[in-house]
Amino acid sequence: MNAVRKAGERLAKPMLFGPDITAGQYVDALEIFSIANSWRASHFLPMRSVQFSVGHHMRALRLKGDMASRPKRMASIRRKLRESTTNLDTMNDIGGCRVVMPDIKSVRSLLASMRDNFPHEIHPREFNYIDEPKPDGYRSHHIVFQYRPRAADTEALEGRRIELQVRTTLQHSWATAVEAVGLFRRQDLKHGKGEQDWLRLFQLMSAEFAHIEQCSVHIGAPDHNDRVQELRDIDRRIGATSILEDIKNITLSSKNFAQSTGKSRYYFIQYSNDHNVTVEPFRTLMSGARKLEDIEKKIELRDSDAKAVLVEVDKVEKLVEMYPNYFGNVSLFVRNLKSICTGKAASNTV
Repeated sequence: MNAVRKAGERLAKPMLFGPDITAGQYVDALEIFSIANSWRASHFLPMRSVQFSVGHHMRALRLKGDMASRPKRMASIRRKLRESTTNLDTMNDIGGCRVVMPDIKSVRSLLASMRDNFPHEIHPREFNYIDEPKPDGYRSHHIVFQYRPRAADTEALEGRRIELQVRTTLQHSWATAVEAVGLFRRQDLKHGKGEQDWLRLFQLMSAEFAHIEQCSVHIGAPDHNDRVQELRDIDRRIGATSILEDIKNITLSSKNFAQSTGKSRYYFIQYSNDHNVTVEPFRTLMSGARKLEDIEKKIELRDSDAKAVLVEVDKVEKLVEMYPNYFGNVSLFVRNLKSICTGKAASNTV
């Protein structure tokens, strides 16, 4: 654990690789990444266990919804280490699971069931961004589990933290649209950096979605009529609906990856700056993780400009639904933006 903490301290620094790096520094940097990758890999089994247990609760309650999981990207790990007080050994979301449910009632039912009986320890602090949205409009419920081993051969993994995000279809369409526009326009909108009109548009749309779901809006949000008028003004000014529709058309992805994946559950997604998306299936999480490590090394060495993520879904058909941002799929969000701007209510169905 001392090595993990030290690796986290090093990863928080601006750069590990550079044009003037010496051979010794290069070897040292590789060792740091090796420790970090091993630490990330130690979350794989706990992550799968949490996903399985959440699925059990959903089936027992007969709740509809989709699930996915992913190990945190190294670039995201490094960002969090730089911009927060957490260290690598205390980060909550190195392993992350996500559930997307049709409505608020289903979200609250699932959360109540898990609090009542769950095989892993629930971290005392939950992050209820549904009832207390972030200032930028982000809405989802985050709950952190600490892994409890059931067998002697997994005791070394005790205490690994896995974050579960539970959100509605509308909330998911909002969050992934933020990322899709950010990827498309090369702006970090997710972290509040980029054109103010886009950031404001997403704030206002979040409040509209909260209004439809009868939930709290973020502090300082204008009332409904003022929101609608401001959304119309922004849309006219920046052509938001046209840009959103263009994202899907310009994003290039293989049309037949769903037919060629066999029984795979793990998918390596790469999104390049020319808006080209590739999907590579893997039968095991570890084989996919090796691919992720290889690409992340190239990214750090500036040999690649791609955004890369390794994800797990139970059916390949769910890949685009759970990670629409990588495929430019903002259909539900743009349809609701159009509806709201013409005086109609938002809907959670495409």
